[in-house]
Amino acid sequence: MKSFIYFLLLVFTTSCIPLRIAPSIKNEKIMLAKKFKRKLPKEYAYIFEDTKEANEFYYYINTKFQLDYQDVEFNVPFQIDDQTYYLSFHEVEIPDKTFNILLWLIDTKRQSNGNDPIFEDSYVSRIGNWYLVLTVRDEHIEDCLKPDYLKRIQVISYLKNLKHEYLTTQNYLDVLLKAKNPNLKN
Repeated sequence: MKSFIYFLLLVFTTSCIPLRIAPSIKNEKIMLAKKFKRKLPKEYAYIFEDTKEANEFYYYINTKFQLDYQDVEFNVPFQIDDQTYYLSFHEVEIPDKTFNILLWLIDTKRQSNGNDPIFEDSYVSRIGNWYLVLTVRDEHIEDCLKPDYLKRIQVISYLKNLKHEYLTTQNYLDVLLKAKNPNLKN
């Protein structure tokens, strides 16, 4: 019994308590953007994890739609079946945040002995998780990802293809060449 108590004490003092855990999105998720992150607009969004470096999606959209670095993040026009839609996106970070008990206990002991803390900045660790939040509106400024939108399935299909192309393309000039010559294959 005594060894079990020592074991529990060891586990407790060497553990980290999660303060915030970022959501795990396997492929993609469609939900209200505001429920995903409070600062986002109150409209439905197509959300997926961004495994690439920061601003890569910005460069991808800029190259794909030949925007010349003008209005890249908001209201980028695209066509599905001769109807114009407008894509906006947000890069969002939601960090995993943990509290390290052992470092806090060491500093508490040092302070009780009259010494300065040495791990003060290391109590809480953060690991960033990045997500892309895509919203789509039509010419009438209607949310195209809301459940009752008439062409929602086509819009989602387009966004899935866009996501796949973004994640699998290394050189964004390839995207531009494919757009100019649709007969080119991967």
